[in-house]
Amino acid sequence: MAIHKSELNIAAVEVEGISKRFGEAGRPHRLMPWRTAKKPKLALDQVSLHVETGRITGILGANGSGKSTLIRILATLLTPDAGSASVFGYDVVSQPDDVRRHINRVSVEASFFKEMSPWENMLYAARLYGSGGEGTRARVEAMLERLGLPLDTLDKPMKQLSRGQQQKVAIARSFLTTPSLLLMDEPTTGLDPRSKREVQELVRSIRRDRAATVLLCTHDLQEAEVLCDRVVVIDQGRVLADGTPAELIRMHAGNPDGNLEDAFMALTGKRLEEDEEEKEE
Repeated sequence: MAIHKSELNIAAVEVEGISKRFGEAGRPHRLMPWRTAKKPKLALDQVSLHVETGRITGILGANGSGKSTLIRILATLLTPDAGSASVFGYDVVSQPDDVRRHINRVSVEASFFKEMSPWENMLYAARLYGSGGEGTRARVEAMLERLGLPLDTLDKPMKQLSRGQQQKVAIARSFLTTPSLLLMDEPTTGLDPRSKREVQELVRSIRRDRAATVLLCTHDLQEAEVLCDRVVVIDQGRVLADGTPAELIRMHAGNPDGNLEDAFMALTGKRLEEDEEEKEE
């Protein structure tokens, strides 16, 4: 959905004191009563966030930091335990249908009908959002060509495509519906350097041409530094810093020649790679 002029003065995302916990200590497993639930985990701890319309905002954090949980709440896939969140003024809990009309989401583990082709998956998504008429095939081909995906893969079953090719289809599918807010959760994971650059340029063009807002979760600090207008650093469910890449580097990197990785290490005491084994709920 293209953004309306009336929405330009409304925050794309407004989060106030969001908390989310997974698991309940000591509670028996529902299907296997001899097992108890995992130790409770506080995925988000009173997180507040303001995302301006028409910006690319990066969420930086290791696996287990809470960033994907935040994205799922904004996508109306999870309900927060406390706090509130809105997308273009629509509450994610009480007005989920209005929120969904404004967003699309692409994640590192995109879901497809694997026996169907990329074209069939894309057409299904387009029709689901009320489009898919004349000209859709040409739009799909143009999008995939910009992402460097050979057009001869368009009519092959998804299961025959490489993981990187499938990820490109997922990204193209999310752009096809022209969302006002694009939620991107590790979109370039698994892509080669050239494909990453193609995706990054497409993100820039979507923001530039359609005034779309992008919320980007990424492990790639260099990607965040060159692509994002603002960066939010999150660790153990809490926001540690929020500012432009230049501001965070100046305030936290520790030296004038520092970069975003230096700032991240100073804020969290770790590199992003250190917590790769921790997975989000």
